[in-house]
Amino acid sequence: MRPAILALEDGTVFRGSAFGANVDAAGEIVFNTSMTGYQEIITDPSYKGQMVTMTYPLIGNYGVNPEDVESSRPHLEALVIRELSRVASNYRATESLDAYLARHGVPGIQGIDTRMLTRHLREKGALRACLSSAEASADTLVDKARAVPSMEGSDFVKAVTCASPYEWDPDDTLSIPWQDASRRQSSPRSLPPVAFRVVAIDCGIKWNILRILRQLGCKVTVVPAGTKAADILAYKPDGLFLANGPGDPATLPYVFNEVRAMIGRLPIFGICLGHQMLGLAFGGRTFKLKFGHHGANQPVMNLVTRRVEITSQNHGFAVEYDSLDKGEVELTHLNLNDRTSEGLRHRKHPIFCVQYHPEAAPGPHDPFYLFNQFVDLMK
Repeated sequence: MRPAILALEDGTVFRGSAFGANVDAAGEIVFNTSMTGYQEIITDPSYKGQMVTMTYPLIGNYGVNPEDVESSRPHLEALVIRELSRVASNYRATESLDAYLARHGVPGIQGIDTRMLTRHLREKGALRACLSSAEASADTLVDKARAVPSMEGSDFVKAVTCASPYEWDPDDTLSIPWQDASRRQSSPRSLPPVAFRVVAIDCGIKWNILRILRQLGCKVTVVPAGTKAADILAYKPDGLFLANGPGDPATLPYVFNEVRAMIGRLPIFGICLGHQMLGLAFGGRTFKLKFGHHGANQPVMNLVTRRVEITSQNHGFAVEYDSLDKGEVELTHLNLNDRTSEGLRHRKHPIFCVQYHPEAAPGPHDPFYLFNQFVDLMK
């Protein structure tokens, strides 16, 4: 295998072996504590601008299949792992992780001490990094890492949002977006009749969100980030969905100002970046977390039911609850690791949001009730 170097902005250097595409990469490096789901992580648009370190030591053992992707292609800048499985063993697999990343132009590095890297990031916080398998010196790569723009002040939504509006699943069948007509399932699963029309603002939306909404009887029209409130309301939707996405939420006034104009006009549900968009639309502030929440095992207390939910999360920013008008906005969910805001709801209008990903189903299906709650508001 080709030798590779991962250099961090603070001068820390890791040496390993390259896999995937033979290209250099740069971005903020974060760690993800999920034991499975690497394919969903790789294709999550919220990772745009970031390299991802997997804390689980063996990655790639069940290969890659075209049904478990969350978008049309990988969005992370690079994948950092301890060991790449030499065997992809699963009846659904169509190619190896190595081949999949190479096909999409995404590099990876294996053979480094990911425990050491994770502990370093927990101590120092998320850092900018550069990955290369070329014959470059470590000092040169450290300098390149220091030149990477900070996630604070960076708008990555424009790189992942759709170019024009589209309708999800127009034929009322279980659509699988990677399939063209010649590869469509011979007997697609039937879905309930359409009962509600939802407009989703695409800041980097994951496909499973759309699948779940359709399975609950919603016809979803996905619109680009920055679509004007008047254009959204012209669809005459029963509800508005605010999607997840990458980057600094404070750089997105072209999204949250339009959301603010729709408060009180229709039910609104936000997930992850959508939670942050509502926090800003309510007049609050956001801040950058030290190393973010990335994993499928984050404990969250539902303050309404007093139950603890095991959640899947992927975000580097959070809403500062104390910056909100508590007479207007109620805190509904709390992260039990660091006490940050994980859910909000408006006291007067049918609006709520969560910071985590209820569609990701991290083992249990604890948070699925949120989608039903959205449907109930539209009813």
